[in-house]
Amino acid sequence: MTRFFVEAQDLSGDTLHLTGENFQHAKVLRLKPGERMLVCDGQGEEALCAVRQVGAAELELEVLERRESETEAAVRVSVYMAFPKADKLEHVIQKATELGAYEIVAFPSARCVSRPDEKSLKKKLERWQKIAASAAEQSGRGRIPEVVTLGSFKEALGRAKQADKALLFYENEHAVTLRMALESGAFQTVSLLTGPEGGLEEAEVDQARKAGLQVCTLGSRILRCETAPLCALSAVMYAAGEF
Repeated sequence: MTRFFVEAQDLSGDTLHLTGENFQHAKVLRLKPGERMLVCDGQGEEALCAVRQVGAAELELEVLERRESETEAAVRVSVYMAFPKADKLEHVIQKATELGAYEIVAFPSARCVSRPDEKSLKKKLERWQKIAASAAEQSGRGRIPEVVTLGSFKEALGRAKQADKALLFYENEHAVTLRMALESGAFQTVSLLTGPEGGLEEAEVDQARKAGLQVCTLGSRILRCETAPLCALSAVMYAAGEF
């Protein structure tokens, strides 16, 4: 079923109106009176609607039913990724959204080559959020994951540790596997933290341990920085019964 995202305040009332880009998309789809669609607020609430009237600049919809999204994961997984080079973060944002991530958080670490300044970061954030919105629409999500940027590795640790399971992945960890970490207790929220192309420094891993994060391995093979977070996210979703 066709899905549109609107601002939360635009989802109230018995009649909704699609304008702007949503209206242009609806025109491309050639939606006609009587056809049904879902209109979502991007925060987990949605309305089943039927087209009432097609105007010159808007689509008038009748609300048939309001409900919570049925496609959101029961577990909230936050993906923390150190700034990578090129467009690798865009790939992770798109795929993590499809896999059900609650949010994607980018941060700097010692070995990051990419260190966007405040001006460029503002433009990048707008693009990254649009990528998340597009992926959420394509994959049938009821919520658009927020893309967050932080100013330091310390800030990332302080935020990540608040989850029921706060996990950091390190190629030199051999004793604790992701499976072991997930089986050690129940969880509703999970933070998954991975490094950049050059990995995390040992001092950063020690800092994470002291902050309360569980350091894990993703296996005997070295994964690329854009592969590791998606691998971990998929494993958590499987363990939570989402697949």
